[in-house]
Amino acid sequence: MTFDTVKEVILDCLKCNEEDIVPEAELAADLGADSLDGVDLIMALEDRFNITFPEDAAINMRTVGDIVAYIDSVNK
Repeated sequence: MTFDTVKEVILDCLKCNEEDIVPEAELAADLGADSLDGVDLIMALEDRFNITFPEDAAINMRTVGDIVAYIDSVNK
């Protein structure tokens, strides 16, 4: 399941609590990600899923659910 894998990557990249990682969680506001964390997270997700995030897509991803939806859309 995409969500579980995304959750693992987030746990590896961000210093946050596992129970805080839910689809509605905002990366910055709820999980404490800053811009550098965002770059690291995108790179880790690209490696894990073997995909590339276009810059405009990455900028618009604000929640965990946004990330999952994007990955699911390119992995159809």
